[in-house]
Amino acid sequence: MRSLDIAGTGMQAQQTNVETISNNIANMTTTGYKRSRAEFQDLIYQDMRRVGTSSSDTGTIVPAGAQVGLGVKTAAIYRINEQGSLEQTSNSLDFAIQGNGYFQVTLPSGQLAYTRDGTFSLSNDGTIVTSDGYAVSPAIVVPSNAQSVSVDQSGQVNVTVAGQTTPQLVGQLQIATFANENGLAAMGQNLFTQTAASGDPIVGTPDTTGFGSVMQGYVENSNVNVVSEITDLITAQRAYEMNSKVITASDDMMQTLTNLGR
Repeated sequence: MRSLDIAGTGMQAQQTNVETISNNIANMTTTGYKRSRAEFQDLIYQDMRRVGTSSSDTGTIVPAGAQVGLGVKTAAIYRINEQGSLEQTSNSLDFAIQGNGYFQVTLPSGQLAYTRDGTFSLSNDGTIVTSDGYAVSPAIVVPSNAQSVSVDQSGQVNVTVAGQTTPQLVGQLQIATFANENGLAAMGQNLFTQTAASGDPIVGTPDTTGFGSVMQGYVENSNVNVVSEITDLITAQRAYEMNSKVITASDDMMQTLTNLGR
């Protein structure tokens, strides 16, 4: 019976849906996290009577065929890249991007990764790094005698050094945008890497055309809407239950056929 296999694909699809929702809920407090949404497609169809075929020798055409669908499959899991709310932390090394763009980070392999998580710190040599110790690119080094660090909306990093009244420019933050943000590959640790689908990064100065501005002393919260996620979770759970009911009904029908042969 096709219904067993069809309902099985439905249960698998809703399991993927629940897993996606649970990951969103788990990351509701993750800095810079973008919620995901599962998208599904129907599977191929089996033609029991093909539409448009001839139904007689006089050339009459079948106006509507008979097709039986074979279930559902996962097409993609999209990231919803809408801006998360900004939370003030008053930490001079916390940066948030208001608008488009990603901070660039150099991995130990030398490869560049991209992130919306701007909770940075200083390494032992004064380099601005992520919480995992990966240096921001281009590298910016804060002098050991710096008394304060200030960053404007265009990403210029200035420090105030003891004995000087004029701030000293020590670096310029650069951010990257992509033609297809959903093409970026998530690698965990709030980092993404470039793929053929994302296209090459377009690197520029913050607060210019096409690039967001840098907000010092802020972090970007997750854009997960808990109420929406719980509603979607209930819907997915009910869909899973309905598919299981189809399997139960199909099993009862097969049991009836088995009993007829006794």
